[in-house]
Amino acid sequence: MTGSPGTDGVELVLPHVPEQSAAASGPKPAGAEAGHGPELAPVVSGARRRALRDGDRQIDTAHLLHSLLESDPEVRAAFDGGPQLARLLGYLVQRSIGYGLRWQSAVENSGAGPGPGGPGWSPVAAGAMETAYGRAVLRGDGHARGLDLLVALVADPRSRAVEVLGRAGVDLPRLLDRVERGLHGPASASSR
Repeated sequence: MTGSPGTDGVELVLPHVPEQSAAASGPKPAGAEAGHGPELAPVVSGARRRALRDGDRQIDTAHLLHSLLESDPEVRAAFDGGPQLARLLGYLVQRSIGYGLRWQSAVENSGAGPGPGGPGWSPVAAGAMETAYGRAVLRGDGHARGLDLLVALVADPRSRAVEVLGRAGVDLPRLLDRVERGLHGPASASSR
C-alpha cells in the first residue's frame, strides 16, 4: 500500500498485513484472563476494582467470589436461597471493610508451590481462572461461564473463597451438585 506524498516529496509506503480471523490467529494466550469471554468480563473487572479499593496487592479468590455473586444470577441461584446468600455476602462485605486485613500483606497460595499468577493475580485465583476455562473447553464451549468459575474457586480447600464459604455455612458438596446440574441441565442449554 502506498500513501500520498509527504511535504518532502517522499511517498509513505506501508507494509501489507494480511487480515486474519480470530480463529486463525492461533491459540488464546495462557494466563488468568485467557478464555474468560464476555460472561466473566464483568466479574474480572469487578474483582480488580474491589482489590484496588481494598488496597490488596492481588486479585484473590474471595474478590472473584464476591464479584461473581454480584454479577451472575446463575451463580446466585446455585446457593440455598436468600438467607444463605445474604450471610455469604455479609462475610464478603466484612472482608472488604476489615475482615481481610490479615490477608493484605500475604499472597494467597495453596502451598502447592509457585502458581501461574501473573501481575495482579494471586496464584490460586489465576489457577481458578485457568481451571474455569479448562472446564469450558471440556464441555465444548469457547468461554468459561460463572458456574465454571464457581467450581474452580472451591477446588482448592485452602483458598480464601472456600474459607469465606465455610464461615457462611455453605455445604460445598451440595453446592457443587447444584452447579453441575446447572451446567448440564436444560436451563444451561437455553442460556447460551
